[in-house]
Amino acid sequence: MEKLWLIIQREYKTRVFNKKFFLITILTPLLIAALSTVLAFIISYQSDDKMKIAIVDESNIFQKTIKDTKKMYFTFYSKSAKDARQTYLKDGFDALVIVPPFSDPNSTSHSIQYVSKKQININIENTIERTFSKRIEDYKIKSLGLDENLIKNLEVDISINPEISVTDGKNIASTNYSNLRTAVASGIGGIMGFLMYLILFINGSNVMRSVMEEKTNRIVEVMISSVKPMQLMLGKIIAVTAVGITQIIIWIAIFLLATTVFQLFVDIPQPTDLEEMKKAGSSIDPDDIRVMMSQLMHELTQIEWWYLLPMFILYFLGGLIIYSSLFAAVGSAVGDDIQEGQSLVLPITIPIILAFYIMTVAVRDPDSPLALWSSIFPLFSPIVMPARLAFSPPIWQVLLSVFLLILGVWFFVWLSGRIYRVGILMYGKKASFKELGKWIFYKE
Repeated sequence: MEKLWLIIQREYKTRVFNKKFFLITILTPLLIAALSTVLAFIISYQSDDKMKIAIVDESNIFQKTIKDTKKMYFTFYSKSAKDARQTYLKDGFDALVIVPPFSDPNSTSHSIQYVSKKQININIENTIERTFSKRIEDYKIKSLGLDENLIKNLEVDISINPEISVTDGKNIASTNYSNLRTAVASGIGGIMGFLMYLILFINGSNVMRSVMEEKTNRIVEVMISSVKPMQLMLGKIIAVTAVGITQIIIWIAIFLLATTVFQLFVDIPQPTDLEEMKKAGSSIDPDDIRVMMSQLMHELTQIEWWYLLPMFILYFLGGLIIYSSLFAAVGSAVGDDIQEGQSLVLPITIPIILAFYIMTVAVRDPDSPLALWSSIFPLFSPIVMPARLAFSPPIWQVLLSVFLLILGVWFFVWLSGRIYRVGILMYGKKASFKELGKWIFYKE
C-alpha cells in the first residue's frame, strides 16, 4: 500500500501541479460558455439586409393594408402585373409580389407569385405567407358574414402543465412540473453528459500517453523492479480519478462564484415578489429577461442536488476508472510506433462516441428503450445515466445501473491488468487483438 500511495502521489502531482492542467481546467468552462453563446447566435442569426417589395393586388383584397416588417417594406404597385414585371427593378424594388384574383371565399388555398432576381429564402417565404394569409383570412370572415369576435373566441391557446403521480400504497402524491422545469432538466442532463464525455476522453488519453512514454523511455523497467505491474496501473488510474475529481470541484466552485456574482450585480426579482405583483394586478411581461432569470433560478433551487451530484460523481468515478484502465492497457500494448495504437484505441473510443449521441436522445426522450438500456450498460451508463437523472428515472433502473457499473469496473480493471502486465515489458512485437487475447490468459 505504501508503494501504491507513492505512485498515486507522483502521478497526481505530475498532472495537477503544472500550467497545462490549470489552463485546461479554467478555460474549459469558459470555452463551453463561449461555444454555447456562438451556437445560440448562429441559430438565431438573421441577415441585416432590408428588402423593398412591390405588391400588385389583382384580387383587390388587401386595399393597401399590408404592414411593413423590420426588414421588409411593402409598397402597392398601381401597374398591371405584366408592366410591373418589366419595371419593378428600375423603380428600386428588390422583389415583386403578384396576388391573382380571389373569387371564391370558400376556397381553402390561394397561390401568389413572387418575382425576383434572387432565389427566395425560407425566412422571406415564411414572412410573406404569414402576412398575406392573415389578411386573406380577415377578408374571408367579412365576405362570409361571420362575427369576427366570435371567430377570435374560438381560438384556444393550449399550454401543457404535466403532472407526475407517484403511487405509494394507497396514497398518491402529485407534483406539477412546468415547461421551464423540463427545459432546465434537459439542460442539466445535457451538460452532465457532455462533461462526462469530455473528461473521459481527456483523462483517458492522458493515461495512455503516460504509459506509452514510460514504456518508450524504458522508465517502466526500473519501476517494475520495485512494484508489481497491477500496482503501477492502479496507481495511475486512481491518480487520474483524483485529478478528475479536482477538476469537478474547481468547476463547481467557478459555477457557484459566477452565480453569486451574477446575483449581486443583476437585480433578479424573487418568485414570491412575482406572485405578489400578480395579485396586486401589475402586468408582468413573460419575455422580460429579469422574469425569465427569476424563474430559472427558482427552478434550479427546486432540483434535488443532494441526490443528483453524488450520483453524478459515482458515475464519473466508475466511467473514468473503466476507460482509464482500457486506455492504460492500450498504452502498454503499443511499442515505439505510436501509429500502432490507433487501431487499438478505436474499439475504446467508439463506445464513448456512441454514448454521447445516445445521451442527446436521452435528453429528448429519457424513457425511451434506447435511453433505458444504454443507461444500464456499463460502457454507456457513465454518460447516458447522468443525462437521465435530472428526469427522476425509476429507482430500480438506477440501482441496476449502479450494480452493473460496479461489476463493469471490476471486470475491465481485471481485464486491463492482465494485458498491462504483459504488454508493459513487451518490445519489438506489433500488438494485435489476437495477441491481446493471448496476453489475458498468460500465467504469472
